[in-house]
Amino acid sequence: MLEESTRVGKKNVVVIPSKIRKEVAIGEGDLVRIRAEGGKIVIEKMPSEPFKVLAKVIGEPYEEKRDERRANAWLRRHGK
Repeated sequence: MLEESTRVGKKNVVVIPSKIRKEVAIGEGDLVRIRAEGGKIVIEKMPSEPFKVLAKVIGEPYEEKRDERRANAWLRRHGK
């Protein structure tokens, strides 16, 4: 496990140290999910190509009723 310390700055901004950013391949403009969990703050990188992820979830061929439910279930688990 890689661990570093940083300070909370003005406007409560936290800069992710470069070693951590490189370890998880995160960069400017990437989408992240932030949540509070057991008194900790957890930051997770979101998939960079959401349409490819969605294609894996719904599969082919697309059936609207079935795949709409599957896509919504996936978004509830991963998109919020």
